[in-house]
Amino acid sequence: MGEALFTGWDFSYIEGSGRCASSLLPWSYGSKAITLMRQCRSLLDMGTGGGEFLSLLQPFPSKVCATEGYAPNVAIAKAKLEPLGVNVAQISDDHHLPFHDEQFDLVLNRHESYAPQEVKRILKTGGIFFTQQVGCLDAQDLNKALHKPVNDAYINWDLKFAVTELQGEGFHIVKAEEAFTTLRFYDIGAVLYYLKAIPWQIPNFSVHDCEEELYVIYKQIKQSGGFDVKQHRFLIEAKVK
Repeated sequence: MGEALFTGWDFSYIEGSGRCASSLLPWSYGSKAITLMRQCRSLLDMGTGGGEFLSLLQPFPSKVCATEGYAPNVAIAKAKLEPLGVNVAQISDDHHLPFHDEQFDLVLNRHESYAPQEVKRILKTGGIFFTQQVGCLDAQDLNKALHKPVNDAYINWDLKFAVTELQGEGFHIVKAEEAFTTLRFYDIGAVLYYLKAIPWQIPNFSVHDCEEELYVIYKQIKQSGGFDVKQHRFLIEAKVK
């Protein structure tokens, strides 16, 4: 049940089939992204995955680029996006993006790491950085249920930290919101699929090491109909002065 191949950045195997579901955020990243795109001539989508989300935001402005750091996704993104006129670049370092200074009117970033100073470098004066991020408290209920420590690499990653960091680089914060929602898993296979797709949640996760804890989750799903974890998201729209 948890062995299906995960490709691109597409959770439809468990989300589209109704095996897990998230409660609604108080904002729509996609709707706002489309509005911002209609006002720009050059766009960069950071961490495009397999290009699934970006491809839904058409029509595009005259110049569109995308980056992806996970090598297996690059070919998938190129196959999906390049026929649409998108230039896809593979990157390995957030601090060195393969673009000229002041190249873009808009940089989109959905759940991808970034270096504020490098984002500012490639944005034009008056350009917009629009990002939705996964906060440090995301899905910690999984760590607790499986008796695994929280990944401390992201321990301070929240709205306050990100806003302060961007302001320190000279960005003007136009909009900043934070929200906590619920992700419900309806079968244990969906839990396993999620953990394998998000390896940083529990590094080196192994079914064998967590058999007893997974069985407890399995019994809870059978008894109550689902297993809930808290999600942590925040949204920032920032403008280059």
